Parts: sequence; structure tokens; C-alpha cells
Amino acid sequence: MAGLGYLKQRKALIATARRLDPLGINHGMSGNVSVRAGQGLLVTPTGIAYDDLAPGQIVWMTLTGEWSSGYAPSSEWRFHCSILRARPDLAAVVHTHARHATALACHHQGIPAFHYMVATAGGANIRCAPYATFGSEELAKRAVEALEGRRACLLANHGMIACGETLEKALALAVEVEALAAMYLQARQVGAPVLLDAEEMARVLAKFATYGQQHPS
Repeated sequence: MAGLGYLKQRKALIATARRLDPLGINHGMSGNVSVRAGQGLLVTPTGIAYDDLAPGQIVWMTLTGEWSSGYAPSSEWRFHCSILRARPDLAAVVHTHARHATALACHHQGIPAFHYMVATAGGANIRCAPYATFGSEELAKRAVEALEGRRACLLANHGMIACGETLEKALALAVEVEALAAMYLQARQVGAPVLLDAEEMARVLAKFATYGQQHPS
């Protein structure tokens, strides 16, 4: 996709990327963000500080990983493409190295049902994908598997991924996953937390399905 097509999405992508550090869920040039655009996606480029990003530096790619921009996409473009290709229900992906989520991921542990808000990620737990080298096809495969039936996962020895129907929802979920990781780590300092059972999490998930403002038919 040559030129500056999808200018509105490019600007929204930059605005989202620039919020990661102030929200405390990332640092420096780690992490990356993508959003659907037409038959492909826009993704942050590799090696450019978020504060320095211009719309023309955002890379448009096909869902199969082809691009023609003069700028190279994030080193993690493979899992961005794989997730959006596998999940037509999602339109945005936020990847960060958030401190508490990454700490758990370094122990190859996800987040169990210690708190009902775990259901915001779409299921009764938030899984941790097994380790694979950053930027690899194997990492993309494992991320997609960990996200089955979910909108967020951790990546072993790496960080976390949060997805949504919009950039705003993906970013909000990333913030929530980091908050849950911090709470879970703190709760474990006084012993193993009591986990909610499968029946209760099913009730919570059902309630979340109609949570918030519902538009009248």
C-alpha cells in the first residue's frame, strides 16, 4: 500500500503507541502496535521511537506478511499478521513488555481465575504461550494458540499481547492485564490465592457478554 492511505488509522496507531509508556505498560522502543486497514494491517516500524513517528513511517502490510514501504515493520510483524489473519473478530493488537505481566511470563506462568476480572480477556484464565525466539514464525504460531478463545495472553520470557475490536479496546485490555498481573503477584506473597471455580467464571463471562451500554434494536 503506497503513499499515505489510511491516514486516520495511521494517526490513531501513533497515538496509541505513544500512550504505552505514560500508562506504565511499556518502556522505550520495546513493544509494538497494529490495526486492520483494508485487506491488510498497519503496524509500527522497527527501531523508531514512538515520539518520533510520522504517519508515513507506519507500515502497511498484507495479512500474509508482504510490504512495499521504505520502512521495515516491527520485528514482531509475524504474530501481528498471524493473529489478525486467524481472528476476524479482532482488529487491533497491542504488544508490550509490561513489568508485572513479563515477570509472570518469565516463570512461564499465566494468570488464573484469582479475580473475576480475568474474564475481561475472554476466558477463565490468561494463558502464557511457550517460549520462542522473538520475531519468529514459531512465536507467531504459539501466540495464536494461546489466544484461542481469548483476547490476551502472556509470552514466556518476553511480554504480553492484548487484542480488541478497536485500538482503544486493545489498549484498555493491555492496561487491565498488567493490573491483574500486578495484583496476582502481590496476592501470592501471602500464599496461593483462592481461585474462582469454573461455574463462577462461566457466570462472570455470561454477565460480561451484556455488560455496558447496550444499543436498542
